[in-house]
Amino acid sequence: MDKKKVFLWSLVIALGGFLFGFDTAVISGAEQSIQKYWSLSAMQHGLTVSIALIGTVIGALLGSIPADRLGRKKSLYGIAALYLFSSLGTALAPNWGLFLVFRFLGGFGVGASSVTAPIYISEISPAARRGKLVGLFQFNVVFGIVVSYFSNYLIGTAGEHSWRLMLGIQAIPSALFLLLLRFVPESPRWLITKKGRIDEARAIFAVIDPATSDEIVREILDTESAEKAVIHADPLFSKRYGRPVMLAMLFAIFNQVSGINAIIYYSPRIFEMTGLGESSSLLSTAGLGAINFMFTLLAMNFIDRIGRRTLMLIGSFGLIFALGMVAWSFYGAHFSGWAVPIFLFIFIAFFAFSQGAVIWVFIAEIFPNQVRAKGQTLGSATHWIMAALIAFSFPYLAEQAGGGNTFLFFCIMMCLQLVFVWKIMPETKGKSLEQIEHTLVLH
Repeated sequence: MDKKKVFLWSLVIALGGFLFGFDTAVISGAEQSIQKYWSLSAMQHGLTVSIALIGTVIGALLGSIPADRLGRKKSLYGIAALYLFSSLGTALAPNWGLFLVFRFLGGFGVGASSVTAPIYISEISPAARRGKLVGLFQFNVVFGIVVSYFSNYLIGTAGEHSWRLMLGIQAIPSALFLLLLRFVPESPRWLITKKGRIDEARAIFAVIDPATSDEIVREILDTESAEKAVIHADPLFSKRYGRPVMLAMLFAIFNQVSGINAIIYYSPRIFEMTGLGESSSLLSTAGLGAINFMFTLLAMNFIDRIGRRTLMLIGSFGLIFALGMVAWSFYGAHFSGWAVPIFLFIFIAFFAFSQGAVIWVFIAEIFPNQVRAKGQTLGSATHWIMAALIAFSFPYLAEQAGGGNTFLFFCIMMCLQLVFVWKIMPETKGKSLEQIEHTLVLH
């Protein structure tokens, strides 16, 4: 088994995750300067921040089309080009309208990347290492967020128009991603299931692991024969695929009703609600990014050892505790102003160790080869629609209901997640994609 080559392929694809994280978080350091530069109203400012999320939802909804028709690799080329075009465009935009267009395109790339990159890595990964390798994508998402925070901090002192450099610096990793993609092969499972290029796929599997390449090809072909007998009669939303559809949608919904994106987008405001000053709030935000990074790295070393379900059980208990304590702190239960940041640090640690590390791995595993791209699109689109709803509604909820009630809602949602993981979520570690299909799909 050529572990090094498979790791390098996965690492290149996971650069899409780095750009995903960077593009998502970089606006936090530039949004106030952008509002002043173009004298934006509150409504225009809200659109400026959220336009990338709108693009992300659309990119996620449409991501399976090029992934299935053109191939995973060609789709990733397009995503890399979108990232590069968006970063240069937002940095150089002469007016607000064009700025919105380029931010939308960057968001579209994020959404499409969240579909295509995890699929690709799952389809080239040996079963025993799939969790860790697909986890590279989430690791790089978190790494991109952390780098964007520090990049914004360093560039923020560069002058009045520093926001342009904050956004434009992303062109460097985007160009690197575009160049490195030429060194990775097409997904061998896509070559078999969509193009029938069996010998080409077998050669790629032989590079991954010569000892099992023939067996994997035979397993894919056997599964493919069974699928073709029903594939035209059974679309994604059918009884046949009911269980993976349900698992993907519930998993994505629970990911967002934890409040994770509200915390990432609005952490300085949340901290200021507790009475912390602006500098302390920014420091706390950087702390969240660092903890997210460290515990995502830790989860990658456990996801293939103890399994996806075990990580989720541990995480659910931790999230319930942390969110409950944040709510209690807002209710004024004799805590200092630093109580909320401390409990949010605990929240981020448990989220990164569970939901954050598992979501893209799990959703990429549970759908059959023939409908994997459509299934990943469903999971990713559900995730991003919920992210947009939570990000849009959080300021209103926090103002109207108060911090205590808002975080109590998130806490109750994590209690429901615990029931979901305990009673419904299957374990997928150590199984081939075809073995998982046989356990989750009706035949």
